[in-house]
Amino acid sequence: MEETSLKITGANKSFFNKITNTFSKLLLPTKLSINGMLINLKRNSMIKAFENFLEEDSDECEKKYDQAYELYLETLDKYVMDSIYKKVKNNTATEFEKNALSKYYGVISLKENEYVEYKFRKQKFLIELDCETVKNNGKERIQEKFNKFYVQKMDWLYKGILKNYSIKLADTSKGYNSSNELVYVKIFNTLNEYIENILFMKLRQEDGIEENKYEEIRKDYENYEAFEVGKLDQRDVIEKNMLLLGISRKLFTHSLPLTVAEQCYMKLLKDARSLVQDTKIATKREKAFNMLINLIEDYNIKLLSTKVYWDKSEDREKFKSFWSEYKKICKLKDVDFIEYVKQKEILFIKNDMKNIRGEKYDYTNLIKYYKRKLVDYEAMKEIKGFTSATGKYKKISKNTEIGVESV
Repeated sequence: MEETSLKITGANKSFFNKITNTFSKLLLPTKLSINGMLINLKRNSMIKAFENFLEEDSDECEKKYDQAYELYLETLDKYVMDSIYKKVKNNTATEFEKNALSKYYGVISLKENEYVEYKFRKQKFLIELDCETVKNNGKERIQEKFNKFYVQKMDWLYKGILKNYSIKLADTSKGYNSSNELVYVKIFNTLNEYIENILFMKLRQEDGIEENKYEEIRKDYENYEAFEVGKLDQRDVIEKNMLLLGISRKLFTHSLPLTVAEQCYMKLLKDARSLVQDTKIATKREKAFNMLINLIEDYNIKLLSTKVYWDKSEDREKFKSFWSEYKKICKLKDVDFIEYVKQKEILFIKNDMKNIRGEKYDYTNLIKYYKRKLVDYEAMKEIKGFTSATGKYKKISKNTEIGVESV
């Protein structure tokens, strides 16, 4: 009997393993449905507390909302670990669930070295995950209530993330700093995420309430949408980031303060100047130049013209002089548009030549290109047999190079 018993057990080992695996797979949907029920309960409780807080705006309502929100996040976090993790482990997860778990671990990896960013990013991830569930399974009335909470909370989270990046940049000296390259990339990526995922929902919710306030943003948003189709080259990326910064000046005044936005503009100006200088094909170089001119105008109008505090009084006086000349040129716009464009480019080129002469980066070829433009516009005169790329004229052989001199 003992031998028979051993033989039966051994013969059916794989059978019992199969049963165990089957039960494991059967239990997963049950666990998922239990988590789903808990999430629904916590979500409904949180939304109710959120609505009460909006109506009454009292300390007690705020406290209840904060508590309900915290329990809601804990339930979502448990869902990721209990359900999605197990489904991925048992190879029964969908592509969406696999990507969700991958993003989750990406957020968790920030905890040790970037704790502030981790706190905001984790909340953002969990709410976005639940938003997909509500979108796919929720009733229209529930979606409407959730979206109101979603837009307000995500708006707050994005502002917190940007403020954290701003603090990092504010710790360094004024101006573009190559050591902060990653922070600049993160800022532009975060602005891009916000505009793609939140801005349209925010504008739609506030239709008829603050239409005038967001009219300019709508125009910038329409221009931004043009960059969402096709593959972007370096010029497109710079131009897109320029639009992002322009929109940020209206949406994130406190989270992305002027001093930080100025550093971001300096980063874009450096990239745009380098692109013009390094591009060899004439048509592409001309397009890059036009983009640089637009960026210079954007920088002066949307940022420097709103600047109140200047580190150096002489910089403020220089800008006043520039701004006075710019406003005179703008009067030509309705009278003679071609002349307006010409005079504006001349002003921007001359001003940028002054700015880049103090830079560490070598802009010799860009200065040559600028001077060639000024000669074409008859704002400088050409001297045969001389070159003035550095501002110091030097005699050279004829037919090898030309120099230019201010009129």
